[in-house]
Amino acid sequence: MQAIISVRGLGKTYASGFQALKRVDLDIRRGEIFALLGPNGAGKTTLISVICGIVNASEGSVLADGHDIVRDYRAARASIGLVPQELSTDAFESVWGTVKFSRGLFGKPPDAAYLEKVLRDLSLWDKKGAQIRTLSGGMKRRVMIAKALSHEPTILFLDEPSAGVDVELRRDMWAMVRSLRERGVTIILTTHYIEEAEEMADRIGVISKGEIVLVEDKAVLMRKLGKKQLTLHLQNSLAAVPPALADQSLALSADGMELVYTFDVQSENTGIAGVLKRLGEHGIDFKDLRTEESSLEEIFVSLVHGAADRNAESRRPAAQELRA
Repeated sequence: MQAIISVRGLGKTYASGFQALKRVDLDIRRGEIFALLGPNGAGKTTLISVICGIVNASEGSVLADGHDIVRDYRAARASIGLVPQELSTDAFESVWGTVKFSRGLFGKPPDAAYLEKVLRDLSLWDKKGAQIRTLSGGMKRRVMIAKALSHEPTILFLDEPSAGVDVELRRDMWAMVRSLRERGVTIILTTHYIEEAEEMADRIGVISKGEIVLVEDKAVLMRKLGKKQLTLHLQNSLAAVPPALADQSLALSADGMELVYTFDVQSENTGIAGVLKRLGEHGIDFKDLRTEESSLEEIFVSLVHGAADRNAESRRPAAQELRA
């Protein structure tokens, strides 16, 4: 599938010497919802800011909808809508006025019908005459989205769009995101609500300490890195897993009433049948069972910790040489 954003060798080092991005390579496909995940300080906002032309890169290149963000800045920026984390609007301007002004900034001709549709989709139409200072935090967030959509961008960045938004507004917002994707808008979001990425995204990217750790289709990622667990609710409590079953991936709950068997979802032979047979042979009966699969949050945590461990390992020889 064609890439609408292409990032090559992108680096950003600040005057303090802090390296926020380290030669990032990334392709984002046209028409997808791409979730960029990472802990605080990982480089998510810096990466978005560089692509949107807010921060200058130290090295590398970015194409947005075929336009180089440096050589053809105006065309590149016109294709992008950005909803930043910070709520930055003219507090005394009306909702209609600020959205209309944002459209004009990009040289778009007036289109009251389009702006009305945007405000209605965001449940802002009845607030069109209200000053922004009178709105709740969630409504102000919606105004920021309306501003970002005012010039009809083909790419929409949502940097922590659910921050300060209640559950009902969040649900409406994600319904709007799906409808935008159906109309061909490419959406890149960062979020701390990992369940939203799990529900919404087509692909997941994980960034840690300025480096892209992994980019993968969500379904493939869940299948590759997810683990399944079979939990058996026992008829009678156990003091410990029998030594004869020590070779199985079995864990006993603290109260001795549950056995948990962990298996690989990709394996042709899960081993479940063998485990159940051996439990029966040892007189261990169960009254109920259930299976659970790793969540995206668990996979994300394992990826970030794994990247941190690898970085520490790569630095260890150099530190040893210095000590020598």
